Amino acid sequence: MTAIAVLGSTNMDLVAYVPKAPRLGETVTGRAFRTVPGGKGANQAVAAARCGGEVVMIGAVGADEFGVRLRSALTAARVDTAALRTVEGASGTAHITVDDEGGNSIIVIPGANAAVTGLEAGDEARIAAAGSLLLQLELPLSAVLAGARAARAHGVRTVLTPAPARPLPAELLAATDLLVPNEHEAAALTGLTDPLQAAEALLAEVPEVVITLGAAGALYAARGAEPLSVPAPRVRAMDTTAAGDTFVGALAVALGEGRRMPDALRWASAAAALSVQRPGAQDSMPTRAETDAFAAGAIS
Repeated sequence: MTAIAVLGSTNMDLVAYVPKAPRLGETVTGRAFRTVPGGKGANQAVAAARCGGEVVMIGAVGADEFGVRLRSALTAARVDTAALRTVEGASGTAHITVDDEGGNSIIVIPGANAAVTGLEAGDEARIAAAGSLLLQLELPLSAVLAGARAARAHGVRTVLTPAPARPLPAELLAATDLLVPNEHEAAALTGLTDPLQAAEALLAEVPEVVITLGAAGALYAARGAEPLSVPAPRVRAMDTTAAGDTFVGALAVALGEGRRMPDALRWASAAAALSVQRPGAQDSMPTRAETDAFAAGAIS
């Protein structure tokens, strides 16, 4: 079984479903509201666990009802939460609007995630025991850097999702093995809107890049190799929330199992395509059996 450590955020997603997202200053009537566990770190942890990974989650929740629910959701997905601390105050929240086309806009309030400023006792050993460390940017940068340093010191593959997009310090890029931005994040990092050009620019900083392109699939680039485009399965999207996190979690499992990158990308794309056909973040993530069947064309 693939061992994966995740150092990242846990948030309660407060999701409003609307026919069309409101413009600035506009009020619209929604059709539904849900509170569902999320956070980019927790999402990637659940995605990897459901796809068959052995996952440990490092982070924090608040001492509130949301914190109890967030921990419970991870435990239910068979994610190890021994390193998920409970701190005073509120848990992180994400305020999400989802329109009828499946598009979303998100405001994140860090809450307890802001308390994770570095590694604590036992965290480095948990990272060292993993094959991959998944990182995002919803924790303080000091914690992300500490995790990346620990992974590099122990020869653990570091997979960084640069979201929310922000300038990345050279030390973090130097400790990153695989960078997985979406096309908007890649553009923000490089100033280049063409994904291929952005990928080539990012290869000056990291050895491998996967740029996710939504319904258009994914673009992979590595130093000394020809770029590879992998199309996404054609599906009707209901809710794209956490599709990127589903992709990263599944990709980490596939690579940890020794799959070659083309096969790993296709399998991860299958998992993401399944997730967008369902509402919610973690609730939408497929099991390994579902992903295998969809990737093989056995289910739609």
